Amino acid sequence: MTVIGRNGVGKSTIFDAFGLLSDCMEMDVETACNEGWRGGFEKLLSADVKDDPAATIDFIIYYRQAQNERPITYELSLGRHPKTGRACVASEKLRQRRQGERAGRPYPFLNLTWGKGVAWAGKKSVEGDAEANDKMEVVLDSGKLGITTLAKHIRDHPRITKFRNFIKGWYLSYFSPDASRHETKYRPEKYLDRHGSNIGNVVYYMAKDNSDRFEIILERIGHKIPGIGKISPYVDPVTNNVYLKFQDKGFATPFFAPQMSDGTLKLFAYMLLLETQDPPPFLCIEEPENGLHHKLLVELAREFRVHAERGRNSPQLFITTHQPYFVDALPPAETWILEKQNDGFVSVSHASDDPVIVGMVNEGIPLGSLWYSDYMDDWEDV
Repeated sequence: MTVIGRNGVGKSTIFDAFGLLSDCMEMDVETACNEGWRGGFEKLLSADVKDDPAATIDFIIYYRQAQNERPITYELSLGRHPKTGRACVASEKLRQRRQGERAGRPYPFLNLTWGKGVAWAGKKSVEGDAEANDKMEVVLDSGKLGITTLAKHIRDHPRITKFRNFIKGWYLSYFSPDASRHETKYRPEKYLDRHGSNIGNVVYYMAKDNSDRFEIILERIGHKIPGIGKISPYVDPVTNNVYLKFQDKGFATPFFAPQMSDGTLKLFAYMLLLETQDPPPFLCIEEPENGLHHKLLVELAREFRVHAERGRNSPQLFITTHQPYFVDALPPAETWILEKQNDGFVSVSHASDDPVIVGMVNEGIPLGSLWYSDYMDDWEDV
């Protein structure tokens, strides 16, 4: 899914909503609300409810572990505790249909208010089932997510553990070329961190873990980065620092990461991320076009699509962009449009809902060109 829109309509805000939930898995709610530029719980609320002590930030996630499993709905509300005023978990629910039901409303198997409530153990039980021994009264720290606390009891709560692992497996890319240029000591790391500062360690790990597959990956990536002949990791035997070597065509001496352009490092990081053997279930990438030549963007968008369509359990991709060349490679079905309304709130539209846009794309007009020409602003009136 790709989200487009003008500056200030909330693309980064949507992206950071995933980041906030992901951070709440690693730390308490109040700390997560203060991470980075967020500025605390009050700063995250809509302007017209900041003075309401009962105002909440709400999430609803629909999740299915596999096609043959019952889906799970996660409902989370973050609010200010009525006694302390601190940011806490106001309510938290996990819902699922009863075993064997294919339709109908889901029932809770976790239901908490300010950390107190009920959880149903095992793999099947939900509220209203006959097995009363599966029902557990729980009292938790409302400053932390209940799914994080209860997931530690793997045998009692396997469904909660699976859902927690799904959220913890999200990858949000805040890749910084400068971070990838820093010298780092070698240690085996399977996945890129959010900023790409461990890119050399990941490359070296891949080379050690499966050298044959790794050579194929680097060759494939090298062909997609203009002017690059070969990419390889190097560990200094004296300092144990790990470096990336880029063999530029036409030069006998390789270049190292600190000497490479921002665009080359960024494209390499994305290609490396897509080639991960066990990819994260959900990838969020904000404005991947920054620093890249416009002719590479269509190819990058295609690579993202191939990655998302690899198999039945292929990962989901969430991308924000304001680059028409990137959007040129997208069909309307993969594109959502954000627009700020006169009341200050933002509307969300699906490009495929407009028959005029769909018809023009079917006639061969790229979607990004339509966006650049303002056909997709206030598209209901076109």
